Amino acid sequence: MTVQQVLLLLLLWMWLPHPCHTEMLFRRTPDLRPKSFGGRALGNDGKAIHRQKRGWMWNQFFLLEEYTGSDYQYVGKLHSDQDKGDGSLKYILSGDGAGTLFIIDEKTGDIHATRRIDREEKAFYTLRAQAINRRTLRPVEPESEFVIKIHDINDNEPTFPEEIYTASVPEMSVVGTSVVQVTATDADDPSYGNSARIIYSILQGQPYFSVEPETGIIRTALPNMNRENREQYQVVIQAKDMGGQMGGLSGTTTVNITLTDIFKTPPSALICTVHLRIPESSPVGTAIGSVKATDADTGKNAEVEYRIIDGDGTDMFDIVTQKDTQEGIITVRKPLDYETRRLYTLKVEAENTHVDPRFYYLGPFKDTTIVKISVEDVDEPPVFSRSSYLFEVHEDIELGTIIGTVMARDPDSASSPIRFSLDRHTDLDRIFNIHSGNGSIYTSKPLDREISQWHNLSVIAAEINNPKDTTRVPVYVRILDVNDNAPQFAVFYDTFVCENARAGQLIQTISAVDKDDPLGGQKFFFSLAAVNPNFTVQDNEDNTARILTRRNGFSRHEISTYLLPVVISDNDYPIQSSTGTLTIRVCACDSRGNMQSCSAEALLLPAGLSTGALVAILLCIIILLVIVVLFAALKRQRKKEPLILSKEDIRDNIVSYNDEGGGEEDTQAFDIGTLRNPAAIEDKKLRRDIIPETLFVPRRTPSAPDNTDVRDFINQRLKEHDTDPSAPPYDSLATYAYEGNDSIAESLSSLESGTTEGDQNYDYLREWGPRFNKLAEMYGGGESDKDTS
Repeated sequence: MTVQQVLLLLLLWMWLPHPCHTEMLFRRTPDLRPKSFGGRALGNDGKAIHRQKRGWMWNQFFLLEEYTGSDYQYVGKLHSDQDKGDGSLKYILSGDGAGTLFIIDEKTGDIHATRRIDREEKAFYTLRAQAINRRTLRPVEPESEFVIKIHDINDNEPTFPEEIYTASVPEMSVVGTSVVQVTATDADDPSYGNSARIIYSILQGQPYFSVEPETGIIRTALPNMNRENREQYQVVIQAKDMGGQMGGLSGTTTVNITLTDIFKTPPSALICTVHLRIPESSPVGTAIGSVKATDADTGKNAEVEYRIIDGDGTDMFDIVTQKDTQEGIITVRKPLDYETRRLYTLKVEAENTHVDPRFYYLGPFKDTTIVKISVEDVDEPPVFSRSSYLFEVHEDIELGTIIGTVMARDPDSASSPIRFSLDRHTDLDRIFNIHSGNGSIYTSKPLDREISQWHNLSVIAAEINNPKDTTRVPVYVRILDVNDNAPQFAVFYDTFVCENARAGQLIQTISAVDKDDPLGGQKFFFSLAAVNPNFTVQDNEDNTARILTRRNGFSRHEISTYLLPVVISDNDYPIQSSTGTLTIRVCACDSRGNMQSCSAEALLLPAGLSTGALVAILLCIIILLVIVVLFAALKRQRKKEPLILSKEDIRDNIVSYNDEGGGEEDTQAFDIGTLRNPAAIEDKKLRRDIIPETLFVPRRTPSAPDNTDVRDFINQRLKEHDTDPSAPPYDSLATYAYEGNDSIAESLSSLESGTTEGDQNYDYLREWGPRFNKLAEMYGGGESDKDTS
């Protein structure tokens, strides 16, 4: 029987009526009409009322999905026992898909599906049915609810959530070891038939792995799978529905399985003997080379530890395991010397750090190799006999004295001679010098411990044959103290004695300091250079001394100041001493001994005038003098120097132009309207040749009318400037060739007067004020001279 025949029989079987498929799935909505209870009841007329049983008739409530017919798919029929077949009833359908997916014949109650239905989209539909009277539109049956359930067909194949799975299993695992579980899902109805029943099978990966048909668990199927032989496996799993029967749909997925490493292989050395070379000048800690053992295992199972177990260089070299590369790094442990030993042999062992107890029988899990290290000769720099030198010398030694000697040698077999020198950056004052041949350090300048107690030198040793190869060594020179400084007063003492002092009175306590630093500490002695009848010194034996008076009363009229020589000496060898002089002033004191005045001139001043008052008076006099000087300076600054220093210089400031204006028709030469409109004139500018005494705000005058004569306007302006103290006269003359209407003075132009023979009278210039007297004398005087001639 073919697959098509099986499907055809299945469809026919589903279309046949079956009791299990005609179950009524609905629930009534609450009836709004009064309900009658079971049993009999009496009405108003006394007759018995019988409860009528509802008469819905249901034919079918199941629908097959994915219908492929050309007509609408028949779903079922609604019928009421109230339907007499006369078309008086009307069937109404509402709910999921009513009117679109599901339609009903209003007369017969037949329900049809208008299109194909996919159960995976929606498994059932809930609808509500009602029968009403077509004429009155009143329900003859209450609304009821029913369910249309979609029958499933096998139209979905099983699917896996992942296209590719990744899993791992330890190598050498026993047969049946679980690796990973894969699960497929089917969108078909699992409660109807075998459409969603999935069976798993393996398509690729045998004979290494197997899969459980029901659960999809992948297990190992071959024993002793070795990761070193093969590490990666690809397994293809198939999931098939219909219980795996023929005609079922299937889906596949890929599982990549990796065998993980377990410890089972000991390390082994790649090379039996390793040869390394290193220069003898390599410092401690220098890496010489590396060794590496191979291990077929991976991860922590391949980790090894290296150590030196034998050889003649176990104390000269170390080996360290590099975790990331699993190499053994050989390093220098002690300084090497080619002249002492040139070849070392080491035996290095590599051992696994993680050993699985199950594989102890495969041991031992270690291997060894031989490492030979050759030391290469290097032209080494000189080597000093010490890492540093300390020399002590007294500060009073003579110049050229040797304070110590440094020694160095050439460690090479050639044993080249050594040349010594001082690094002058460590001896800028050139106090020391060194003998270049034998390394003797001597003084070239005097030493002074009080200036510098330590000198830190650096001596350089170089081979004569190779001067570039040098070595330095620090030399510390300590200057020892010699008692070569005399003690002195610790501070300057301002000492005074009261006039009313008594004998034995303390007037000062003194102390001393010494630049020297003796081993036993400082000890000073105080005494007078000579016997003094007025004062004495009393040593306190604690490096201090007291100055006492030897008589009663002192007078500043007789002696205002006493000089007291004090001798200070130390106790070191050789003894050093110095004489310090105390200046003792005689002062007037009150009854408590507080100083009031120490100057003898103060006695000559008036009794009621103190020193403070004299200072205040002197300050007042100085301030008054400063004020007077400033006032005089300001007065001199206000005086202005005239630009014209002599009468002859005035002619140098007159500029003559042999060109007259064009008259009233010449509008380009000068705008006469400016004279008649003072408002158009710029604000008055101050002269720059002198400093004005006072800045006055320029006064504004009312504008002259247009018919005003220019002469009247000029006279008005002259008068205004004559009365204005802030408008000094300018040493220049401006002329205008405009005579105006009925002008008595005719033209004022000096250029015109020089070309005409008529007499001109300039006496009116005297009427313009004293500022124009000079012009009046120049022009008026010239005419008078001409007439007399």
